[in-house]
Amino acid sequence: MKLLRRKEGPSLDSRLAALLEAATLGEGRLSVQAVSGARAVAERAGVRRSLSIDHTVAALAGATGSGKSSLYNALAGEELADVGVTRPTTSTAQAALWDGEGSGPLLDWLEVPQRHSTTTNPDFSGLVLLDLPDHDSIRLSHRLEVDRLVELVDLLVWVVDPQKYADAALHERYLRPLAGHRDVMLVVLNQVDRLPPQAVERCLRDLRRLLDEDGLTGVPVLAVSARTGTGLNELRTLLGDRVSERKSWSARLAADITSAAGHLATAGPATETAHEPDGQAAAMPDTPVSGDLVPGIEAGRAEVGVVAANRSAVGGAEAGGAAVDGVGSRSLERAGKGSAGWDRALTGALCAAAGVPVVVEAVAKGHRHRAVVATGWPLTRWLRRFRPDPLRRLRIGGVAQPGRPDRELVGRTSVPGASAVQRAQVETAIRDVGATAASGLPGPWAAAVRQAARSRSDELADAVDRAVAKTSVGATRRPRWWRAVNVLQWLVFATMLAGALWLGVLFGMDYLRLPQPPLPTVGVVPWPTVLLLGGALAGVLIALLSRLAAWAGGRRRARRTAKALRAAIGRVGQAYVLEPVEAELDRHARFAEALDLARA
Repeated sequence: MKLLRRKEGPSLDSRLAALLEAATLGEGRLSVQAVSGARAVAERAGVRRSLSIDHTVAALAGATGSGKSSLYNALAGEELADVGVTRPTTSTAQAALWDGEGSGPLLDWLEVPQRHSTTTNPDFSGLVLLDLPDHDSIRLSHRLEVDRLVELVDLLVWVVDPQKYADAALHERYLRPLAGHRDVMLVVLNQVDRLPPQAVERCLRDLRRLLDEDGLTGVPVLAVSARTGTGLNELRTLLGDRVSERKSWSARLAADITSAAGHLATAGPATETAHEPDGQAAAMPDTPVSGDLVPGIEAGRAEVGVVAANRSAVGGAEAGGAAVDGVGSRSLERAGKGSAGWDRALTGALCAAAGVPVVVEAVAKGHRHRAVVATGWPLTRWLRRFRPDPLRRLRIGGVAQPGRPDRELVGRTSVPGASAVQRAQVETAIRDVGATAASGLPGPWAAAVRQAARSRSDELADAVDRAVAKTSVGATRRPRWWRAVNVLQWLVFATMLAGALWLGVLFGMDYLRLPQPPLPTVGVVPWPTVLLLGGALAGVLIALLSRLAAWAGGRRRARRTAKALRAAIGRVGQAYVLEPVEAELDRHARFAEALDLARA
């Protein structure tokens, strides 16, 4: 099947795909009525295109006593519909077919059982003319039938009479909500034979004024009389032109797409039951919702003012378009280039709540503590072990893995929990991120962005603690010079011990009055004394120098750890707060692009 393509703008296929994409992206954020209405339009469009596109379905719709059935018979050239005084006369829709071969599946889809074939006018070849029940009938089933078929037919011919052409039920329930369908609509002022010529002109001018107020500027208005035949030729010509073009079906679908996109652009939030701390309604993307509302007719009953959305969707977006077009790209720009400000404030609050200053101080003290244990004088270093290790007290790098003594487990730390003030600061920072990112977005999307900022806040504490534990493992690594100094200390200690043993042997020999062996000296000082005192002095001096080096190293390690902790916590804030926000902003940007394409 060859698909009809517009001369300008995207194809009907691409617009339908864009509408479906916009509905999918808006699900959970926008009202169920708007989303389900858009899906219904897409589904209806797919079914209509799969049926006969060589036939044009036109419907005569109007109020009680407007003469629809008389006009139907006049166009068909024979008495197909009953015309009487008793109301309502037409209870079910019936169809007149001109060259109706292949129209069966289409009429089955429309659920029109009464069908009449006629060949009175060859210019009507391919026309399927429906006579609908009264839209203001006292019977609910008749009104529902009209509502259903008005949503499905390709061309709408509204039949009015001089007495009720200004009826509010017609204008508020049908004409205004269908302002975006002006290209597939005709208005016929019937029974003009009952008025003098001057009154006919006045009625036409007043009807034209009312239609303009309804947003139906340019819709053809014809004055006819089904009884006398006045204006019927002009109506037949106009219908014949529409039928011969074979474009009414695609024009109707295009208008439906534009209308559904307009409803999406101005839709409210998905639910009104959830509220944010600041009192604004919050969209709940994960909340299941249900319901249905057919666009065009039912939406117009719920909110007559939505005609503004239809007008803006056709002639250039005003209310809804201004709120959607271009906002997503600007928001993404803020999320990309301007997120540094959000990141700094959020990271600062998370660092304070995670006890980073406590950890950094413990890193410096722990480094000095472990350095003394590793490089101190062997005779006194064991005393240091009785002092608590600041890092082990916080459970940072405290347990070695079996078989891997050089590696340490990363577990839950014992860093003091955040205070109430710190938790409030984190909540404020998260709320500020959501509020800044949502600035300029339509209400439902702004609520969704704010909700996204808080969507993983319950996981933040554990994620930040894991980041602190994992990042702080590097603060427990032993520098290589500790091992070298430790070896040197033991060599010096061995030297001191050798001198002590040598002196002990000499003392024993003197005690036993044994002859003294020759004793080498350094100047006048014997070598055993040099080894003993020199080893002790060297060990203490090395320990002091090592302590100075450990103090400087502890400061450097604390600075590096603080930088690493801030970076790690910043990545947590990015993953748990900023990325959901940016994902929601990107979703809105794609939604806006899809709406632009659907309404093009």
